[in-house]
Amino acid sequence: MDEKKEIVSKETPAGNTVHPFSESNPPIERPEDQPDHDVKLEMHSDEEEVVEEDLYKPLVMDESIAHEANPLTVRAVIVGIILGCLVNASNLYLGLKTGFSFSANMFGAIFGYGILKFFEKSGGNLPIIGGAFGPQENSIVQAAATGAGGISGIFIAGIPAMYRLPGVMPEGHTPRDDIGAIFTITLVCSFLGLFYVTPLRKFFIVQVARELRLMFPTATAVGLTIRSMHAGAAGGLEAIKKLKCLGLSFTAALVQRVASYYAPGILYDWHPLTWIHIWSGYKSWAMNIESWGWYFEWTPAFIGSGILIGLNPAISMFIGSVSAWALIGPLLVHYGECIGKAQWDEDTPQWEGYYSFNSLRNLGKEPPSPRYWLLWPGVMVMVCSSMAELIVQYKVIGYGFKTIWYQSCSGINHRLVAKGKTSKFFSKYGAPREKTEDEVEDFAAPEDQVKHWMWLVGLLATVVIAMIIFHFQWDMHPGLTILACLLAFLFSFLAIQIGAVTDTTPLTATAKASQLVFGAATSGSHFPIPQAQKLNLAAAGLAAGGADVANALVSDFRTGFLLRTPPVKQFIAQAIGSFVSVWLAPGLFILFTSAYPCILDSEAEHCAFLVPSVSAWAAVAQAVTDPSVPIPPKSGYFAIAMGIVSVAQCVFRHFYLVGEREKYRKWLPNWGAIAIAWVIPQTIYASASLLGAVVAALWRKYDMRTWDLYGYAVAAGFIAGEGLGGVVGAVLTLAGVDGSVKGSMVGCPGDSC
Repeated sequence: MDEKKEIVSKETPAGNTVHPFSESNPPIERPEDQPDHDVKLEMHSDEEEVVEEDLYKPLVMDESIAHEANPLTVRAVIVGIILGCLVNASNLYLGLKTGFSFSANMFGAIFGYGILKFFEKSGGNLPIIGGAFGPQENSIVQAAATGAGGISGIFIAGIPAMYRLPGVMPEGHTPRDDIGAIFTITLVCSFLGLFYVTPLRKFFIVQVARELRLMFPTATAVGLTIRSMHAGAAGGLEAIKKLKCLGLSFTAALVQRVASYYAPGILYDWHPLTWIHIWSGYKSWAMNIESWGWYFEWTPAFIGSGILIGLNPAISMFIGSVSAWALIGPLLVHYGECIGKAQWDEDTPQWEGYYSFNSLRNLGKEPPSPRYWLLWPGVMVMVCSSMAELIVQYKVIGYGFKTIWYQSCSGINHRLVAKGKTSKFFSKYGAPREKTEDEVEDFAAPEDQVKHWMWLVGLLATVVIAMIIFHFQWDMHPGLTILACLLAFLFSFLAIQIGAVTDTTPLTATAKASQLVFGAATSGSHFPIPQAQKLNLAAAGLAAGGADVANALVSDFRTGFLLRTPPVKQFIAQAIGSFVSVWLAPGLFILFTSAYPCILDSEAEHCAFLVPSVSAWAAVAQAVTDPSVPIPPKSGYFAIAMGIVSVAQCVFRHFYLVGEREKYRKWLPNWGAIAIAWVIPQTIYASASLLGAVVAALWRKYDMRTWDLYGYAVAAGFIAGEGLGGVVGAVLTLAGVDGSVKGSMVGCPGDSC
């Protein structure tokens, strides 16, 4: 049994649940070797007979598993939605802090197993809650969880950026005042991607998956995890162990985060340099180093993230932090290119030497902060590296558009024939294609597929509603709304393919490219600057939000394909979950912005949320609409140079490091991870992720069996637990009993953590 588990761990991809909506989404390299063209999973029976399993086909399931007539059950959807809501709340907290968000699929799969297995045993034959529980119903749980846990991306980027730019939203308005408009834009973003990506399931999952090596690592890992948990008595025992581990890590992270609000300098942020300054009688140079953010934060979420993403991106991100906040930033200040703001005065002389280098005030009126100077190289590298990854995949782009063309012609030809008409053109290009040797059989019967009318009617209705909503609530011309919808489809098509290979979709490129396109589209329209910025952010949010949801659905389709779950059942489950998120995410956004108004204040230098994604979105919107907001010339030159370097490495990696040289790819730096370290004006997330990655690497090296059993569970529990702890913290703040009122700031620089 141990031998089997070790082989499975080595030959199946380790999932990375980082959700790439925001600026914190570099195209992360796989922590393990990339799967070969024909991925096989060696299975060992008790007689040691070796059977090779093709991971591009549905998984071979345990023979004892009973047939599931209808896996789309009320209990599965409700449990999935509840779990997804927890992740949604977690993502909003973590996204506002760092720009990162995480998928709900693994969390929903494991926790969902535990809850429904309990119902199965205790419910007996009771309606709704009772009855047998199998892997397909388990996949419905995670599909509903993914839907309910999604769409938080627009609330950690575009929407708060609107409130940070003067004049974009009505003066004095808060999100609470604009709740109607926020609900409607969330509705459109949620369902646009859901409907337009549905007909592409067969293309991505069946037709070209093997040829283009579209493994969907996280979705595949979720499918394998669900299968292992339902694999007879042994699988059930392992599932219970995973569940207990997930529950313990979730609870520990939640308790630690809530408790840390009352003693952050002891339980959360460790500031050794501040301690040295205090111990020296407030007479040391330690505060000068402290000012650059060199301390350690015991953040379970990013330790968990490091466990998942692997050493290469974690090391790259740490290198980015060192280069930005130990080398480039100090040099910029030393030579007068940038300035810092003193954080002490005559009333607090003990903190002399403590500065803030994060200010975004008075842009163009005084030397910028290192944060603003480094923002542009960070954004440039993220866009260039992500777009380069898209462009080098020209094969899938060409093949995909060709397939869409043939399928469109086939549909038109079929309708013409049904009406007794013929067309040489459509009959020629719509003729049935011969199945390639790489294409696999689709297990789903016609009645199990999503009906054409379901996605087509939904798509048309969503586009029409989008044109009405964006015209009356966001003052956007219907033509620009259609352009945003088309960009959402185009970027989804490209981003899904990248995510299927790298496990991280480049939605950073989607958002930034959308902002650039709309900046060009509105440049000659003579809009007032605030109106141009509103259009830019709203349209880019629609395009990126649609691509975000579309990627989540295709990943769910991949998990369902492995487990033979009817696609129409998954579609319905995720649609229901998405509908819930439409109402949940705006409410949580109002909760956080009410508890922490600094989220919406671009001039706030002290805030519990760094909002790096918001800053990047706002900066790009200003750059493409407002000529009075300058980019520092040397920052621009450096950004261009680093963008060229990142593109050159992408080309070198894809076209030179092939064949026997492919093994050297893992030694190349991850420029996306480096870039995000330049955008986040702190080092704590890079160091926490590096700690998690090192722990995971040692864990895999010395005890692969327990890593395979507990690794994902620990990471998922840490991430969700801290996120929910952040929600509790917001409630405590609104109630006036948070750490700033009832706690102690001992050990914190400037008596504030």
